[in-house]
Amino acid sequence: MHGGTDHPREPRILGRTAELGRIDRLLAAVDGSGPQVLVLTGEPGAGKSTLVDRAAERGRELGLGILRVRGSEGEAGLGLSGVHQLLHPLLPGDGLPAPQREALDRAFGPDGAGYELKLDQLSLCVGVLALVTAAAARRPLLLLVDDAQWLDLGSVDVLGFLARRLEGRPVVLLLAAREDGVPARFDRDFPQVNVGPLSRTAAGLLLDAQPDPPRGKARAEILRQAAGNPLALIELPRALARGRSADGGQGAAGTALPLTARLENLFAADLPALPAPTRRALLLVAAAGAAQLADLIRAAPDLDVVQALDPAERAGLVRVADGRVLPRHPLVRSAVYHAASFHERRQAHLALAAALTEEPDRRAWQLAAAATGQDAEVADALAESAERARDRGGYAAAATALERAAELTPVPDLRARRLLTAAQAAMFAGHPQWVGEMSGRVGGITEDPRLRAEASLLGGWALGVTLRHEDALTLLLGVAEACAAPAPGLALDALSTAATSVYNSGAPYYREELRRIGGLIDTDGDPAGRAWVLAVGDPHRERTLLARHLTEGLAALARSETLGNLTALGGTTWILDETAQAVRILGRTMDLLRRAGSAGTNATVTQALALALFENGSWAAAKDAADEAFWMATEAGADNVTVGARVLRATLSALRGDHAAARTQAAEAVHGVDLRRSLGLQVRHRYAVGMAAFVAGEHEDAYEQLRATFTRDFRPAPVHYHASLYHLGDLAAAAVRAGRADDARTVVDAVAQALKPDPSPRLAAVLSRAAALLTDTDEAERHFRAALDDPATDAWPFEKALTRLDFGEWLRRRRRSVEARAQLAAALECFQRLDARPWTERTGAELRAAGAATGPSAGGELTPQERQIAELAAQGLTNRDIAARLYLSPRTVGYHLHKVFPKLGITARAQLRDALSADVPR
Repeated sequence: MHGGTDHPREPRILGRTAELGRIDRLLAAVDGSGPQVLVLTGEPGAGKSTLVDRAAERGRELGLGILRVRGSEGEAGLGLSGVHQLLHPLLPGDGLPAPQREALDRAFGPDGAGYELKLDQLSLCVGVLALVTAAAARRPLLLLVDDAQWLDLGSVDVLGFLARRLEGRPVVLLLAAREDGVPARFDRDFPQVNVGPLSRTAAGLLLDAQPDPPRGKARAEILRQAAGNPLALIELPRALARGRSADGGQGAAGTALPLTARLENLFAADLPALPAPTRRALLLVAAAGAAQLADLIRAAPDLDVVQALDPAERAGLVRVADGRVLPRHPLVRSAVYHAASFHERRQAHLALAAALTEEPDRRAWQLAAAATGQDAEVADALAESAERARDRGGYAAAATALERAAELTPVPDLRARRLLTAAQAAMFAGHPQWVGEMSGRVGGITEDPRLRAEASLLGGWALGVTLRHEDALTLLLGVAEACAAPAPGLALDALSTAATSVYNSGAPYYREELRRIGGLIDTDGDPAGRAWVLAVGDPHRERTLLARHLTEGLAALARSETLGNLTALGGTTWILDETAQAVRILGRTMDLLRRAGSAGTNATVTQALALALFENGSWAAAKDAADEAFWMATEAGADNVTVGARVLRATLSALRGDHAAARTQAAEAVHGVDLRRSLGLQVRHRYAVGMAAFVAGEHEDAYEQLRATFTRDFRPAPVHYHASLYHLGDLAAAAVRAGRADDARTVVDAVAQALKPDPSPRLAAVLSRAAALLTDTDEAERHFRAALDDPATDAWPFEKALTRLDFGEWLRRRRRSVEARAQLAAALECFQRLDARPWTERTGAELRAAGAATGPSAGGELTPQERQIAELAAQGLTNRDIAARLYLSPRTVGYHLHKVFPKLGITARAQLRDALSADVPR
């Protein structure tokens, strides 16, 4: 089991934040401050041993002595073998009182058999307790017991006695066992943590961390069958990589994946010993996928299925309930299926097909699994099943059925068309790698130019979603140009799909190509797609023309609310700063997609919705949407969304004051990603890191990060033609504090010149705020008012509140306190609603300085460390002097002072002495 993004230590452990937190609390309880015993339970392969290993590492970091034992099936019959393994480093116990020493000698010493009297259990337990107590007096101890289900009973008794007597001793005990094998002494009386399946997000990340991570359909199938089991997520890709692929046998629930020997030992060790009728019944269960008892009985009229399944149920392989037969874990099904020969599997599928005459979809799958070659009749049945699945919104099921139907179709062009339709369904189901695999095979089947062009379009979409923007655009722009005259509708589809990768790439060359090829396409058939292409090509110039195309697109949407129209217009309104409308359209798109079950498109649309909600001041909803987009994209392998959603979460953490978490999240978001080819993500990442530095009071670093969103040319230009521009105000704010106003002024002037004559109201406000902050004269007031006066800017409440705060500070410094209070009060209301804590504290301090009664500081009382740092700073010590005296870093000192100022209601270091004298701790 490999690491996770949500726990700070390395190597990281994915998806186990809660369990790691409980272990940390256990280790902290070595001083007696909490429960000193913790029991971990879980199914085989859940990662209990990994958590035990992590506890050992953490214990060593904390200076604890480590004693370990791991139960062994082979030693379960050897009395006291487990306790001997645990205590071996402490034996023979020199220095213990004679009775305890003798008890240990008789139990574990080489001459133990020579004693005349039999050792009684209590004496042994007391001796073990004395030995552990003596060792703990020298160094606190962590006792680790793994695979406790295989400990001998004598050791379990001793450990139970010890666990109940740890109070008052610097000892903690962590015990791990399978959930159905927790020793009787530990199953009720101690705190338990169940190590359950990994979340969908963590499972996807763990799978992607493997040396040869699967893609496409194989990835989705491994995630489904592993069911969150970490060991299965590690072992199943290895089985596929070794070429042990399934040679048929795909029921309605999907392919039964091959297992490694390690998984077979865990999930089907009892299978060979079962009676032949039981194995036959289990094979029917495995072949059926979703096994109804009645189906099994009809498929095997010569077999007493209920009686045959009894040994398997007693062995814990299946559970029979409510007329269904349920394998204990999906991997039990795989183990049973692959233990049979192909002939046996085929006969099982044929028997089930004969029993399922009233269920055409399931029957088609059973016949397909039994097929030994191409079969037009079975292929047609599967294609009809796919159509029914698509009508129900089951795009993944439709894609699977159509892909198998294509394999069974003898006619090449029909096979290509079915494979292409399967790729389209897989796109809506959210599997870009799978889309790429299937669309890539179309060209080898048919010479039909239309089919090949449609396949290239889908392949380009798949590449773009997985961050391969240049490869995607090579395909998509080529299709668009080639089809511009003979098939303008298809050309515009390709160009509209390409526009997304053009935006994400941000490369000027591709924007020029988008505009050039767009001019070659003469069609009015898709006004929404045309509006999206034009907006991506240049969202800042000819806004009147863009508004006309947007109006035409919205009119088309009113006539036909298709997913294509909604998606295109949601993106168009967002990029043109019609943010409120973008939220409405993208929200409507999400409603339709959820009803259709289209997870893949959901991921990209959900991320777009998250960005629009963030800009619109709905931060809680934006975080929820980013979280949803992240887990969907992780499952689907949509890397562009995976990275983007995590960057947005980092941004929200920074703006809410958790700069340390923001930096960690931002670093993890882009780990292993080449941002030079994804300029949109690069700029958003810079903003997240820059704002984290700004919140921490590291203004020079903040400025450098934000400055990097523009080029270093003589006339600076945005690194990303759209995303960079909205950070100009924050760049100016950091520049003023970092003493870099002159450099920032060159950036702002260059951008203002480039955006003439008609920037959007939002960009006009951003530019005015930046100009105001960088103006040393009273002319700044004109810029501030220009940024605030347009009521359209209410659509971006955080940006407007920042301007109000800046203007309020400017007015207060000029002793215009009444006017300042009005601006600051409005800003404070917004910051409080958004939970933007750094700005809430700063605005509250400014209001108090302006003479307003704001109540207690939002930051509350000074902590002891903050008070100590503030008092040293009040004495005139520099941050470096304070850091050296308190054994801290200068950065940490600066961070604490940044929090101290708003708590004390001051804005300058020189005010510390007076503020501290007035701030008497309660």
